[in-house]
Amino acid sequence: MTRARVGITTYGCAEDGSFSLPANYVQAVCRAGASVVLLPPAGAQDPTIWLDDLDALILAGGGDIEPTQYGGRSHPSMYMTDAGRDETEFALLHAAVTAALPTLCICRGVQILNVALGGSLVGHLPDEVGLRLAHRTPPRRPAMHEILIETPSLLANTVGPEALWSASWHHQAVDGLADGLHVNARAADGTIEGLELDAQRHPWMLGVQWHPELTAAEDTRQQALFSGLVDAAMRGKS
Repeated sequence: MTRARVGITTYGCAEDGSFSLPANYVQAVCRAGASVVLLPPAGAQDPTIWLDDLDALILAGGGDIEPTQYGGRSHPSMYMTDAGRDETEFALLHAAVTAALPTLCICRGVQILNVALGGSLVGHLPDEVGLRLAHRTPPRRPAMHEILIETPSLLANTVGPEALWSASWHHQAVDGLADGLHVNARAADGTIEGLELDAQRHPWMLGVQWHPELTAAEDTRQQALFSGLVDAAMRGKS
């Protein structure tokens, strides 16, 4: 049987002229039985043509979205903003919605999902919810905390409805919700931790604010997000 081909967006161009992505994204997709294609910021090229050769898409984590994209303000904590990456991922997200391409949006990716469809973000989460629950550890490292999953939802169908112990690594989060999106998970402090697109608009468009790729090798429920994406891609190929 032909493997599904999953495209994963990369970080923007580094000072040394390279594009990069942590290997655990690729490893999680390979464990799910799919092949990987890396998608760097497209520059002047139209990135949506890439989707013609793909069966699924992952919008990976990384730096912050340029705040002017959602009517936000700059904050001293913002880092690695990259207008070229923003534009590439907005274009890919819109094309994936139109094509009903199975899509998993991780951390920055779930923020792209919300902003691309008209939503907004909290500029710096500690300013809104305080520090009672750490969504990352200083200066910018992962923190572990519980994710409360809402049912019914595609997320619950994919990983199960029980609370999920997850690696969190963000200082921003979804604020105003875009039309057609539904919250499927929250942290104990109320922070939105997951979104999915209305099933009438898309069969498998799922976003999580945490980083499942960091623990997927040891946690079958985190790996289930990648396996669920690949299963949806294979159904689309049949």
